[in-house]
Amino acid sequence: MQINRRLTRQIHIGVVPIGGSAPIVVQSMTNTDTRDVRRTLAQITRLAKLGCEVVRLGVPNMEAARALGKITDAAKIPIIADIHFDYKLALEALSQGVDALRLNPGNIGGGRKVREVTKAAADHGTPIRIGVNSGSIEKDLLIKYGGPTPEAMVESALVHMRILENEGFDKIKISLKASDLSRTVDAYGKLSETVDYPLHLGITEAGTMLPGAVKSSAGMALLLADGIGDTIRFSLTAPPENEVKAAYALLRSLGLRNRGVEVISCPTCSRTDIDVIGMAHKVERALQYIAAPLTVAVMGCVVNGPGEAAEADVGIAGGKGKGVLFKKGKKVGIFLEQDLMPALLNGVREILAAVGDGSENHHN
Repeated sequence: MQINRRLTRQIHIGVVPIGGSAPIVVQSMTNTDTRDVRRTLAQITRLAKLGCEVVRLGVPNMEAARALGKITDAAKIPIIADIHFDYKLALEALSQGVDALRLNPGNIGGGRKVREVTKAAADHGTPIRIGVNSGSIEKDLLIKYGGPTPEAMVESALVHMRILENEGFDKIKISLKASDLSRTVDAYGKLSETVDYPLHLGITEAGTMLPGAVKSSAGMALLLADGIGDTIRFSLTAPPENEVKAAYALLRSLGLRNRGVEVISCPTCSRTDIDVIGMAHKVERALQYIAAPLTVAVMGCVVNGPGEAAEADVGIAGGKGKGVLFKKGKKVGIFLEQDLMPALLNGVREILAAVGDGSENHHN
């Protein structure tokens, strides 16, 4: 499918371009205590290895804000500080060198406090994401619209946007998140017709891994297919590493990013004579940190198996206690079941060696 992306103005979070002609950026959020620099950096490192391009950190108090300097100095990807209520936390985060802020100008005190944060962000060249959530819409808008409707969410975003614009600030990114899919999609659609700032997509509080990934994919796919969205995050009740994996699976399926290994595997049936389920999960885990765009097939029988395996970069088609290995469409050999996975992984290593280290150019 051909997706014509809506052209937005471009900002940068650290070295990562957001909006314009830049690719859709994958982000996640740490769930460690930000004050624990060692554990937080370890999680950021894992996320970066999986392809996370920017990461958000919660900053609930001044001790966490003061830890940001050590984190930003050591992290290999840009850091976004998530700030609520206390404008001094935003000022401290900026002084610690964060690459972006996520806040709502209306909930950090208004007036002088907003001007102070906005001036500091402008002086540092630091973008601000206005993060509207259906659960925290202003009371006057809830009364006006009869609840957290898409219209209320959009107006909330515009109110906060104008607060920043009135201070001459335009390094802005906006999100409009609800746990309700339809409300979220409608809100983004309405906002995209009104502003040209880059938009960050997500279905907030989507749920646990499986239902959350399905719900998030459904909502974001509708928006992405309509050309809306410049960054995405899966908000899952699951380790944040899974958010990054789900994001790339969605973007790859829509043809919007081409990063990492896609495992093609059959659903199994009574014709299956090898452990396809176990082998497919092992292959996914073994290849999860590879950035090079590859397709790897794990098929369980002789009906569709040989064809799918031959179409993949590397693939296996199982038989009774054994299987055929294909590489780049050619049959390599027949292996016993216990030798199939080592042979498959060795085939992947050979392809990677031929193409280099497999690192992805950010604009692919």
